[in-house]
Amino acid sequence: MKREIKFSLLYRDMWQSSGKYQPRADQLKQIAPVIIDMGCFARVETNGGAFEQVNLLYGENPNTAVREFTAPFNQAGIQTHMLDRGLNGLRMNPVPADVRKLMYKVKHAQGVDITRIFDGLNDVRNIIPSIEYAKEGGMIPQASLCITYSPIHTVDYYVKMAGKLIEAGAEEICLKDMAGIGRPYSNGQIIKGIKEHHPHIPIEYHGHSGPGFSVASMLEAANNGVDYIDVAMEPLSWGMIHPDIITIQAMLKDAGFIVPEINMDAYMEARRLTQSFMDDFLGYFIDPSNKIMTSLLVGCGLPGGMMGSMMADLKGMHSAINMALKQKGKKEVTLNNLVVQLFNEVEAIWPMLGYPPLVTPFSQYVKNVALMNIFAQAKDEPRFSMIDKDSWNMILGKMGRLPGQLSPEIVELAKTNGLEFYEGDPQASFPDELDRFEKEMKENGWEEGPDQEELFEFAMHERQYRDMRSGAAKERFNKELEQAKEKAGTPIVVKRPVVEIPMFSFEEITTEYPHAKPIHAPVKGQVLWQYDMMDASTAPFEGATINKGDNLCFIQNQYGLEPVTVGYGGTIVGTYVKQGAQVQKGEILAFIN
Repeated sequence: MKREIKFSLLYRDMWQSSGKYQPRADQLKQIAPVIIDMGCFARVETNGGAFEQVNLLYGENPNTAVREFTAPFNQAGIQTHMLDRGLNGLRMNPVPADVRKLMYKVKHAQGVDITRIFDGLNDVRNIIPSIEYAKEGGMIPQASLCITYSPIHTVDYYVKMAGKLIEAGAEEICLKDMAGIGRPYSNGQIIKGIKEHHPHIPIEYHGHSGPGFSVASMLEAANNGVDYIDVAMEPLSWGMIHPDIITIQAMLKDAGFIVPEINMDAYMEARRLTQSFMDDFLGYFIDPSNKIMTSLLVGCGLPGGMMGSMMADLKGMHSAINMALKQKGKKEVTLNNLVVQLFNEVEAIWPMLGYPPLVTPFSQYVKNVALMNIFAQAKDEPRFSMIDKDSWNMILGKMGRLPGQLSPEIVELAKTNGLEFYEGDPQASFPDELDRFEKEMKENGWEEGPDQEELFEFAMHERQYRDMRSGAAKERFNKELEQAKEKAGTPIVVKRPVVEIPMFSFEEITTEYPHAKPIHAPVKGQVLWQYDMMDASTAPFEGATINKGDNLCFIQNQYGLEPVTVGYGGTIVGTYVKQGAQVQKGEILAFIN
């Protein structure tokens, strides 16, 4: 008889890999008992990653959501786990050490058992402190290997990395195959290699479905000693998400493994409830393309979870790239042409950028550089003419050590720009900050909450937390939901007037002002031409003068309010989107002459 294999339901990641928002606390509380009744899950992923930020964005306190979702699983003896970005904690940018330490105390008190710690560069220096902090906070530290496929990401590379993490105190190991591009045989050999050296360390396999390897990888993982396998369930499975529990359970049962039975009545009820959450409001923010698998991911290695945002970026940049091509007398490209160009460009520059594993946030950085390269080449400018600040920080080592060597071209470009490479501990650049947040909470009369959970949330997500407390987040979300329903054809009631900015076509602006420069949206989100949607006095207008470094507008995205700063001064001669509109990354917002 073969050994037992257990399952973990990725209820958080199912939503994050599908769209923008997570269920509300009342919805999570409603479905938890049904998941328990399915009887087949030893673990459930309840929070982590962008879960807390997403809750804050629609004005909900994530501390309530985490406590209410984990409680039924705690009572049923089902382990709960969260996704932890190591140096970045629960956000996209580095977190001070004192805030990282507090996170584990808070999450343990809220009912989370296991923290899955990963670093987007596989730099163990960013993972090891979290292992120590998790133990101090009472949590089980599960250290992750970000799986990708390259000449340097070999079986030996991953087995040695796992050894370092286990030596540092990791109690479990996860193969985080975030793009699903890890080859099945190699994934199996990594697990086999770790088990040969550390037979008592539990190993969990996490693989997205995008390019189609995941089922084979799960079978190889099982055959080589894996203990837990992450799965999803309908209506949020397959596509860019994860395989469904029914398929994986049947496959492993046929192979002779001991696996739990599924209560199909409960499965169908959980399926119905999940669909009802989508029908309520979450479905408005799910990109249909995330339900489709594609073998195009095999070459470029981009994670399936970002395909929706990538296509949105391409659609936003499509017209700008074609305008540049047209101005140079070149043939315009279709969106499909652009997809192939981007995948090819990612594949070409990835080795030049030191082979960072293509996982959040580094997959976005590599994709951004590739997209800007395509835009630059359309304008007859050289590759790497436009590299954003975050991508430079990755290149310079400020977020951790790159796995591979940078190309001489990139090194020389950094020197030309007067930039210095950093070899020190990434955490050292981010001093402790809790005192500042504690002081402000006292001044505002805000309670730190049970186990200091409100203090933690404020320190981890400062801007989003302020907006949640003030009600601004709820107001913006309600407006976004109204627009999403309107776009979907659902009748809505307009509750307040919206400031409209005159819009002009490309042809009108470029004909009258041939030297006008476009200002592009740096991120996807909702355009606010003034910070306060009810105060039109701060909105820009046609003919206004704007100086280099000024804010043209703001964009509300899932990580907060992003100012759009202009890189040159001049006169606003045309705006291209209206107040409150949703824009894609790279879409033209305005022209400055």
